[in-house]
Amino acid sequence: MDGLNAILASAEADHHAVSLCVIAGTAGAGKTALALHWAHLVQDRFADGQLYVNLRGYDPGEPVAAGDALNRFIIALGVPVQAIPQDTEAAAALYRSLLAERSMLILLDNAAAVTQVRPLLPGNSDCLVIVTSRGRMSGLAVHDGAHRLTLGVLPEAEAVALLRAVIAGYRPEDDADALAELARLCARLPLALCIAAERAVTRPHMRLAELISDLKDESALWEALSTDDEEADAVRSVFAWSYRALQPAAARLFRLLGLHPGPEFGIGAAAALAGTSVRRVRQLLDVLVGAFVLEQTAPDRYEFHDLLRVFAAEQAQHEESAGQRDLATRRMLDWYLHTADSAQSWIEPAEDHLPLDVPAEAAAPLSFPDYDRAVDWAEQEHANFLPAVRAAEQAGFERHAWLLAAVLWNAQAPSAVVTDWLEMGRIGLRVARRIGDRAAEAKLLENLGFGHVQIHRTTEGLDYQYGALEIWQELGERSGQAAALNAIGLIHLRVRRLHDAEVCFAQAITAFGELGERHWEAVSVANLAEARHQAGRLQEAEDSIRRAMAAHRELGSKRSLGNALRIVSGVHLDRGEPDKAAKAANDALEIAADLRDHVLEGHWLLAFGDTQQALGHFDEALIAYQRSATLQRRQGDRSREARAWQGAGEAYGRLGRLSEAADFHRRAAAVQQELGHAWYEAMALDGLATVVRDDRPDEARRLWSEALRLLADYGDSRAEQVRERISGQLA
Repeated sequence: MDGLNAILASAEADHHAVSLCVIAGTAGAGKTALALHWAHLVQDRFADGQLYVNLRGYDPGEPVAAGDALNRFIIALGVPVQAIPQDTEAAAALYRSLLAERSMLILLDNAAAVTQVRPLLPGNSDCLVIVTSRGRMSGLAVHDGAHRLTLGVLPEAEAVALLRAVIAGYRPEDDADALAELARLCARLPLALCIAAERAVTRPHMRLAELISDLKDESALWEALSTDDEEADAVRSVFAWSYRALQPAAARLFRLLGLHPGPEFGIGAAAALAGTSVRRVRQLLDVLVGAFVLEQTAPDRYEFHDLLRVFAAEQAQHEESAGQRDLATRRMLDWYLHTADSAQSWIEPAEDHLPLDVPAEAAAPLSFPDYDRAVDWAEQEHANFLPAVRAAEQAGFERHAWLLAAVLWNAQAPSAVVTDWLEMGRIGLRVARRIGDRAAEAKLLENLGFGHVQIHRTTEGLDYQYGALEIWQELGERSGQAAALNAIGLIHLRVRRLHDAEVCFAQAITAFGELGERHWEAVSVANLAEARHQAGRLQEAEDSIRRAMAAHRELGSKRSLGNALRIVSGVHLDRGEPDKAAKAANDALEIAADLRDHVLEGHWLLAFGDTQQALGHFDEALIAYQRSATLQRRQGDRSREARAWQGAGEAYGRLGRLSEAADFHRRAAAVQQELGHAWYEAMALDGLATVVRDDRPDEARRLWSEALRLLADYGDSRAEQVRERISGQLA
């Protein structure tokens, strides 16, 4: 602790170099605990907060690559997903620029290689980087000026004190020499000392000499298989000693938990792995936590120290047959798959459920009494979804792999970022193609299409949807064809190819109507209404949206009803009925809040902000636009974020704060130009020209002329009205 304090004091005194400290030490020495504890103590010394990532350099699974860690940090610093460069060097440059004016503590935990760390180093001397590693990271010391603190084993007196602190009150006073010998057998490492002390606590009537004798016998076994790393051998001796003292059921659960692919797990997944009841597995988990071989992180949530996770996986390999391991993995995957299917019933109730095989015996998937419980589960388990899909593919459970990917598209928490699912989708698509399941391939192409559109990769999204349409046509599956046509129409609508969108929606409406799929027919009717509204055909839009709303109310489709209310709000606004527009938009936002859906909230806030402007409530409008921009940024939707900026520019302009208004319009125009959204770029340029026309009339004329050029190819009545108005300004 003193060494870290000295490094911080030195960094605050010298602003000419980035401060970097490597806490090195053997496994189980307490590096992470020290770093986290110190970070908590000094959090007020870093005005802009802290960044943390576990690089998992020593986990049995894949370590976190520098590029993935960069993406997490850049998103945390407020950059939309699709704005992050694909190239690691370019992303690192963006990351350094974001930190250029910030004071932050950056903790890089469990690094195994310099290549994991170097791209994550800022170029700012106001930032301090702490790296924990089992290696010396000499490259960071030589080339990056890193300070190194080596966390060795505890001095004998401190090791004995730690043992006494754990066993105090549970055993008669133990002999100091015996405690010192126990500490030596634990290599005086905190993790091993805690496990050994807990073993002593659970045997209060057994003399310490007997416990030491048992540990010596275990140590002798490891010495026969010894490596050159005495500390590692000592730790593994303690692990094995403690493991063999577990009752058989607890020991079996311990090793089966080593098969879990994610960073932490819940009690349901643990019960599935063990093939036993939740009640029984909770008792066994309590035993493992009490033995210090497992850590409880929250109610019914658990994780391993990485050393113990490796040890558990090794015991599973040695003591469970390949068939038993496969059965346990199958039960766990069935639990995730069927529980996700249950969550889908609440999160996306309108989506068809995929046919699933009967779950393995004792998998015991969850069911949910309400929407919030389903979303809670999806949020808790989010970090395990991708590892589960990967594990399914690696273990040869190919049907589970693609089904998990497809079901999780509809069972993710509404607040989840879509990019977290895309890798699952790619795995699922790869497996579906490998096994030749064309329907599965089409389903995953459809989901990947929606996912890429959300991050504004519309060209890729369109390619995926046309791929899905082609397969559905090949299979003669009319419902799939209608869904693909509706999805293609949505992409055309998003980039304002309104005629193409209307054609697709009309075809989808016909097909869904003939198939009797009333919900999806109503969804397509609402989409048609939006296309007509954007084209300025208000009466046709109103007729369509009223029809869709009636169906959604009858069917109880809350999400679709909320979207219809957003469209109704826009129609009322264009008719000069701002009070009705505001009520419709507010009703939509209440639905988004009930659904805990940030994607919908961010989108529908744009409509609410517009209504507040029309009512003259400019402060309320600004709050709505700011919240919308924040949510859109988090989801990676740059176009809608820019539309929120444009709305803010209009509100500031009406407040007479012209400089701020101009800044927002410029930002909006620049993003829409980059994305190739000519319509929204023209709207932002029109807003900017309106703001600057009094002070800089020549610039205003140039901006309006450019807006007219961008609008030239649009043939709908709304575009004609906008062109006429701008031409009037130029005249």
